[in-house]
Amino acid sequence: MKKHNYNKLFTEAGERLLGDPSRIPWDEYPRPHLKRREWLNLNGLWEFRTESGSGGSIRVPFPVESPLSGYDGELRYGEKLTYKRKFTLPAQWLENRRPVLYIGAVSRKSDVFVNGHKVGAGTGAYSTVYCPLDGFVTAGENELVVECVNDLDPAFPYGKQRIKRGGMWYTPCSGIWQTVWIEPIPKGPYISEIECKQSGNEQRIRVYGVLEGEVVCGGRTYPLTPVREGGSGRSECTIRIDEPRLWSPEEPYLYEFTVKTANDEAESYFAFRTVETKTVGGAPRLCLNGRPYFFNGLLDQGYYSDGLWTPAEPMEYARDILKMKSLGFNMLRKHIKREPELFYYYCDKLGMAVFQDMVNNGRYRFLRDTLLPTLGITRLKDARMNRDKRARSVFLADMCGTARELDRHPSVVCWTVFNEGWGQFNADEAYEKLKAADPTRPIDAASGWFRQKKTDMDSLHIYFKRLRMGKRSELPQVVSEFGGYVWKVEDHSFDPRKTYGYRLFKNREEFVRGVRRLYLEELLPLAEKGLSAAVYTQVSDVEDETNGILTFDRRVMKLAPSEMLPLSEALKNAAQGERRSNSALLAQEPGGGYNVNEQRKGEE
Repeated sequence: MKKHNYNKLFTEAGERLLGDPSRIPWDEYPRPHLKRREWLNLNGLWEFRTESGSGGSIRVPFPVESPLSGYDGELRYGEKLTYKRKFTLPAQWLENRRPVLYIGAVSRKSDVFVNGHKVGAGTGAYSTVYCPLDGFVTAGENELVVECVNDLDPAFPYGKQRIKRGGMWYTPCSGIWQTVWIEPIPKGPYISEIECKQSGNEQRIRVYGVLEGEVVCGGRTYPLTPVREGGSGRSECTIRIDEPRLWSPEEPYLYEFTVKTANDEAESYFAFRTVETKTVGGAPRLCLNGRPYFFNGLLDQGYYSDGLWTPAEPMEYARDILKMKSLGFNMLRKHIKREPELFYYYCDKLGMAVFQDMVNNGRYRFLRDTLLPTLGITRLKDARMNRDKRARSVFLADMCGTARELDRHPSVVCWTVFNEGWGQFNADEAYEKLKAADPTRPIDAASGWFRQKKTDMDSLHIYFKRLRMGKRSELPQVVSEFGGYVWKVEDHSFDPRKTYGYRLFKNREEFVRGVRRLYLEELLPLAEKGLSAAVYTQVSDVEDETNGILTFDRRVMKLAPSEMLPLSEALKNAAQGERRSNSALLAQEPGGGYNVNEQRKGEE
C-alpha cells in the first residue's frame, strides 16, 4: 500500500514539531499514576526499513502511515517492519540500579532486541511492552531494534483500521505509536505498581513489589503495612478523609501522594467519586456522587490529521478537552480505541468524564451489523455471532486488561463492551465477566443494537429518526450516538471529493441552527423526562467524515461557546429536575460575524 494522496492537514502543534528538528516528541513522562523523576526518552528519529526493502528514517512515536512519521514509502500489511536506534545510559544507572525499557504500544505484534538479545515481545496493539535490560546493556553505546508486524488479524482488537479506508473506516496505524523510554529501578525491592481503591471516604493504597515504606499525602505520613499472599508481596495503607472533596467535571479535584521506600520513590494520585444508578422521580437515573447527572457527551474517535492515532504532543488532548468543555460538554465516549495514559490523566485533571469502549475484534458484517439495524431489525441473539474461539478469548482477555489498566482513572465512569454488533458474542457472559472485574462502574453491554438481557443501561443509536427513549424503562436511558451533522470546511478537509455524515448543511449558519434545534426540540425534552446521557457524533472530523465539531486539523471549531453553553446548562438543569422556559433559547439565532478561522475560545 502506498501512502494516500489526500490533503496533508497539519495541526498547529504538528507544524511546531516539524519546524524544530531537534525537538524530542512527546517529552512528557508517560505514566502519571506511577511517576519517577529519572527517565530517558527514546522518541525521535530512528532508522526504519520494511521487509520489502524500502526505508529511511522515521519519527517515533507516530504511526508509519501518519504524516508526522516522516516516512513516505511503500507499506504492505503483514510484512515485518524494523526500527533501529542507538542509545547511551547514564553511568550511575548501571552501577547500583537496573534499567527497564518500556514501549507504550506497538501495532500490532512486536519483538524487541537490545545488543542482539531478545528482551521483550508484545501481541496487542494497545498494551505496553515491558523489557528488563539486566545484563543486556553496557556503559557505552547500545543498539535497540524493534521488529513489528501489523497484520490486521481480526482475531485481535483493531478498532476502525481498514486497508481500504473510507466512510466510517480509517487509515490503519502500524508500528510504534506510543512513547519509548528507559528508567532505572532499584536492584532490590522496587515499586512495581500502585493501586487505589475507594470505599466511602477511605482510600486503600496498595503498593506492589515492596513490603515496607510510607505514603505521604496532604502533609501527613501513612506507614505501609506488609501483606504477603500468592508468593508475591505488597504493602498497603488506608487514607481516611472525613469530608473528601469529590471529583466531578465541574470540580476535578485530585489528591496527590508520594510512595517512599528505602530505595525507591514514585508519585501518584487518587480521587473520590461514585457512579451509580438510583431511582429519582420514579425513573432510574445515572448518578454522579449521589445526585442525578446528565452526561452531555461527544463521540471521540481519537484520530488526528497529522499523527493519526498519536497527536503531535500530549497537550493536544488537553486542548480538545478544554474546547469541548468551553461548549458545555462534560463527557467523551472514547470510541473503540484505548489511548495512552496521558489522555486519561488530562481527563482526570481537567474534568472530563469518559465512557470507555472496549476495542472491537472479529469481522464486521455490513448486512447484519448495519443494513438490518438501519431497517429496524435490532433484536438478534448473539450466541452464534463471532464464532472464532481465538477471537472470543482474545477479546475477553483484552476487555479485562483494559478495565484493570484504566481502573485508576476517576474520569472513566462507564464501560461499553460491544458497539453495533461489531465482533459481538455472548454479551450477557461478557457483562458478567466485566462486572466481576469492576463492580464500581455501569456497563453498556451492547451499544446501539443487538442488546441481550444483561446491561446497566438502555442504549440507543439514533441518526435517521427523531430521538426517543428505549423500551426498557427499568434501566437508565442513554442515547449513546446521535447527530453526525455535517458542515464541511473545504480548506480544512482531508478529501475534497468525499463527504460522510448523517445530515449535510451548506454553510455554518444552517449547521448551527440544525444542531441547536436538535438539542432544543429533541434532546432537551428527553432530558426532562429522565434521559441520563447523550453522545453527539462527534468531536472532530476524521478523514472522509466531516461531522465533527472540530475540523480534522483542529484549526476550526464549528460551534461557538455562546451558541452551545445555554443548551448545556438547560440539560444540566433538567437532570436536577428544574424545568425552565426554553423559548428564548429556541429563538436565539447563530451569532453574526463569528470568524471560525480566528476563534481560539477554550483552547488555553
